[in-house]
Amino acid sequence: MRWPFFYGWVIVAVAFITMGIGVNARTAFSLLFPPLVTEFGWERGVTAGAFSAGFLVATLFAPFIGMLMDRLGPRVVVPLGVVLVSSGMGLATMVQHPWHLYLTFGGLVVGGSVFISYIGHALFLPHWFVRQRGLAIGVAFSGVGMGSILLLPWVQRLISQAGWRHACLVLAILLLVTLLPLNLVFPRCRPEEIGLRPDGDPPDRAGEEPSARDAIVDPTWAATEWTVWTALKTARFWWLCVAYYSGLYIWYAVQVHQTKYLLDIGFPPSQAASALGLVGFTGMIGQIALGHLSDRLGREWIWTLSSLGFCLCYALLLVLPAAPQPLLLYSMVGMQGLLGHGLAAVFGAIPSEVFSGKRYGTIFGTLNVASNAGAACGPWITGLLYDATGTYAPAFVLAMAMSLVSILAMWVAAPRKVRVVAGQIARLRARNAVQGQP
Repeated sequence: MRWPFFYGWVIVAVAFITMGIGVNARTAFSLLFPPLVTEFGWERGVTAGAFSAGFLVATLFAPFIGMLMDRLGPRVVVPLGVVLVSSGMGLATMVQHPWHLYLTFGGLVVGGSVFISYIGHALFLPHWFVRQRGLAIGVAFSGVGMGSILLLPWVQRLISQAGWRHACLVLAILLLVTLLPLNLVFPRCRPEEIGLRPDGDPPDRAGEEPSARDAIVDPTWAATEWTVWTALKTARFWWLCVAYYSGLYIWYAVQVHQTKYLLDIGFPPSQAASALGLVGFTGMIGQIALGHLSDRLGREWIWTLSSLGFCLCYALLLVLPAAPQPLLLYSMVGMQGLLGHGLAAVFGAIPSEVFSGKRYGTIFGTLNVASNAGAACGPWITGLLYDATGTYAPAFVLAMAMSLVSILAMWVAAPRKVRVVAGQIARLRARNAVQGQP
C-alpha cells in the first residue's frame, strides 16, 4: 500500500474516532433531556431550547470556523473544539437554572461541537479525496454511528446508576484523554501541505487529476475564484442554504425529542435509549453505503433518498402511539439511520464541488449559518409546538413538509450542473462527444 494513499485514510480514521465520541457527547442531550425535565420541572420547550441555543452559538461560529481552518488548519481548530465541549460537559454538572444549561450544554457543548462534528471535518476531508470523496466522508462520519451504539447505551446506564451529572463528568474526561492527543498529531488540511495528492496519487503527477478535470460541466463556474461575496451573489448558494436549513431541521428535531417521545408512548427507558443508539449504528451503514453510491449516482439522488428517509421516519413516529410495536419502532430506526443519515455523506462533498478553491472553508462556514439555524430551530419549534398542543403530531407533520422542501431546494441548486461525480464522468464524456465538445 502506498504511503500517500494510506495517510489519507489515517486522517479518515482519526475523524471516525473524533466523530464517534465528539458528536455523541452532543447527542447524549436526548438521554439527559428526560432526567432534566423530571428534576427541574422545566417545560420541554425551555429545556430543548438549550440545545437549540447551542446551535445558534454554532451559527455565530460558522463563518469564522471556515476562516480559522483556511489559516490554521485542523490541528488547531479540532483540538479547540475538544476543549470547549469537554469544558461544557464538566460545567454542566453544576446546572441549577435554565440559563446555566443554555450556557454550558448549549453554548459550550453544542456550540463548541461545530469544530469537531460534521461541519469541522467537512472543511478539510474533501480535500484529501476526489474519486472516492463520498465514500471517504461517509466512512469518517459513520464513526457517529459506531459511537452511538457503543457510547449511548453506556451513558444511559451511567445516568440510571449514578445520575446525569456523573455521566456528564465521565464524558468530559473521555473527550480530553482520547480526542485531544489524536487531533494534535495527525490531521492536515490539504495533502499538498506534505507533498501528497488527493486519493493517494503519486506526488509527481503534474496538473489537475484527470477525473476531476473531466468532471467539470460548467467550465466558467469551475474557473471562478470564489469568495464569500461572489458566492452570496448566486442563486445556487441560497438554494443550498434552503436545502441545508431544512435538512438539519428534520435531523435534529427528531434526534432531540425521540427518546422522550418514545418514553411518553410507553417504551421502557432501555429500549428508548437503544433505539437512539441503533439509529446511529444503522446510520453508520447508511453513510458508508450512500456515500459510495453518491460517487456513482450523484449527490442530489442521495440527498433525495435521505430526506425521504426522514419523512418516512416521522410518518412512522405518528403511527407508533396507535401501534407501539417493536417492528414499527425498528422500521423508524431504519428509515432514520439507513436512509436519513446519508445526508452526512454528501454534506461536505456538495459545497466542495460547487465552490471549490482557496476560500472554500470560509464559504462553507458561511453556508453553515443556514444549516446551524435549521439544527437550532428543529428541536426548539418541535418543543414549542408540543407545549402549545400537548402532542408531537403537528411538529412531525411540519418536519415531513420540511423534508420535501429540502429535496426541492437541492434539485434546484443542481450541483451536477457544475461537476458530475466520478461515476458519471464516462456518461459526460459520451455526451460531449456527441455534441462535439472537447
